[in-house]
Amino acid sequence: MDEIIVHKFGGSCLRESQDIDRIFEVLKKSPGTPIVVVSALWGMTDILLRAAREPRYAGRLVEDLKSQHLRFAPGLEQGPFGDLFVKVLNGISTELVKLSSEDKSLRSENLILAAGERLSALVVAHRLCESGLSAHPVGAEDIGLRLKGSGRATKIDIESSNIWLNREVLVGVPILTGWFGQGDDGEIAILSRGGSDHSAAAFANLMDAKKIILWKDVDGIKELNPRWGIDTKSIPYLGYGEAAELSRHGTPVIHPATVDPLVKKGIPLEIKNITKPNKPAATMIGPDISISSIKAIGCQPGVAVINSNAPLHSDLLSRLESADVTAWSLNSTPEKMRLIIPSSELYLIEDLVDGTIEHHSAMISIIGPIIGKIECVHEIISTNNNGTRLIVNCDDIPIMLENLHQSLFSRQDCK
Repeated sequence: MDEIIVHKFGGSCLRESQDIDRIFEVLKKSPGTPIVVVSALWGMTDILLRAAREPRYAGRLVEDLKSQHLRFAPGLEQGPFGDLFVKVLNGISTELVKLSSEDKSLRSENLILAAGERLSALVVAHRLCESGLSAHPVGAEDIGLRLKGSGRATKIDIESSNIWLNREVLVGVPILTGWFGQGDDGEIAILSRGGSDHSAAAFANLMDAKKIILWKDVDGIKELNPRWGIDTKSIPYLGYGEAAELSRHGTPVIHPATVDPLVKKGIPLEIKNITKPNKPAATMIGPDISISSIKAIGCQPGVAVINSNAPLHSDLLSRLESADVTAWSLNSTPEKMRLIIPSSELYLIEDLVDGTIEHHSAMISIIGPIIGKIECVHEIISTNNNGTRLIVNCDDIPIMLENLHQSLFSRQDCK
């Protein structure tokens, strides 16, 4: 069998019907044996989330979903995947009724949210078959992909999935759903938003893929997140550790758990722009190598620093884990504790906090070795092989980042 290449197409690659023609061209020209992982159509997850949270107002949702997906794949309802298409739509209706009654459950909400990926896989598979590829939709949960956790999960259980995954169904060009699988309780579980990148990386591990390509509508990972309105270069290469650190603090391009399944087997990851399919990868991610220059600056606005004169207690630790709160730093001794988290997540644990809370402008993560002085008011939180984390205070984050980027990158350019 040819070497396997996993292709992940996110929602940004599924905005318009003609986007599937691009996917066909990519797969037709791709060497090796392709395995495809898809997200829901652009904006679909937000629609389903609103419906699941307010089912009484869902109204014509199912008919609207049907119409929108048939615009992408005319004839789907009468084609070989028509019965599955109708089954998924009927399932949404059933779970919305349950959520509107007293029979509310996280399972119903998860089934509704997962339907976006299921419908997308059907649409893509139908169109690719019409174009001449032997494509077929495959639900990750249905073939034994296992997640760590119940209901909502943080990552895929590679060891358990390696045992239970039914690889025999992955023939032709399988179109796999990302983002969900079977949880510890045997019911459907979903990952955090953007988690289908992690799903694709897990499939790359489980299938011993040669590489994984994340198809986006952007030119790789930038030195600064474009959200700050500052134009910077794409980063040609990131080590696994650097990519993981930057994904936590500075880039929306990959999910924080994406690289975890790739490390042990050394599977490389490429980020390519779907609008420029013939160009080389804008960013490559692979084994960590020694670096002598700064590669990127990550920034997460809003920091809460909790100081307590008591050690971390079990109730708070349990809440941090169950609520999936991002602990950027946690230090606890028998006499005191210091915990640093995003301000936006403080409400999840505030009732268990016994101590003072300080608020700061942002957490900065500088990827690579720092040369000279950091020219902003800051406190260094941690330093490791992948970078340095700082807490900063400023009146204008974009201006601070622009000045920091200019000083750090120009300084190393002058070496």
